[in-house]
Amino acid sequence: MRTYTKDYLKQVQALKDEIENADAIVIGAGAGMSTSAGMIYDGERFHKYFQDFINQYGFEDMYSGGFYPFDTLEEYWAYWSRYIYINRYMDAPKPVYENLLRLVEDKDYFVLTTNVDHCFQKAGFDKHRLFYTQGDYGLWQCSVPCHQKTYDNKEIVLRMVEEQKDGRVPTELIPHCPVCGRPMTMNLRADSTFVEDEGWHIASERYTEFLCRHKNGKVLFLEFGTGINTPGIIKFSFWRMVYDWPDALYACINLKEAYAPEEIRKKSICIWADIGEVLERMGHE
Repeated sequence: MRTYTKDYLKQVQALKDEIENADAIVIGAGAGMSTSAGMIYDGERFHKYFQDFINQYGFEDMYSGGFYPFDTLEEYWAYWSRYIYINRYMDAPKPVYENLLRLVEDKDYFVLTTNVDHCFQKAGFDKHRLFYTQGDYGLWQCSVPCHQKTYDNKEIVLRMVEEQKDGRVPTELIPHCPVCGRPMTMNLRADSTFVEDEGWHIASERYTEFLCRHKNGKVLFLEFGTGINTPGIIKFSFWRMVYDWPDALYACINLKEAYAPEEIRKKSICIWADIGEVLERMGHE
């Protein structure tokens, strides 16, 4: 059993009070949020779903396997369809996102996330208050790309998972661009070929409008599990707005790196702990 310190419990209660008193809440979520929810890309979960690929290719985790130069598209999509199914269409093992929703569902909130697993929407968050900046496992795009449009992949992915055999999918299931005929690829931001489709731009505009509408109010910038891979999207922008906005507050929950710069230290609550654990405790207070 964990021994809770008075300081930890005080911080958790202070954050819960701020959530209840805020005029608006801006949620920023990185990979640590899904990790806390059990979306682990190695270890037992990896072996459970990918043992055949581990045996054949020597993969050590799901993420690195996604960069493997498969000889054929049949092999490539056998791996990626299973990857997408497990990390996009299966529910997260732990109710971390659901617990967060229960805390904020009656508030005016908006979610900015670099995660691509769609866990917020699957947990019941309003899709009109979500901005997935880095893409979505559930979308494909042209690999060139020859046009700025994305395509839902659920139907074909489920067939790929069901019909793959000996580490390959049937050739007729391999997706090709309906415009130029070249192979499709994932709608994930990796380089300049990432497609920011109409839905992406609409979400971006909604986020900007939300910030403008609440700039002079009591706003809580609530960050979960964001690291330093892409700090400019969530972490640095949150710090800047908290510094500039007189009634804004910054809160960060992270098991590894919960901190704030000196300039906003007095306007910050930083909790070094597991996200799921903190949310569960706030839900029972």
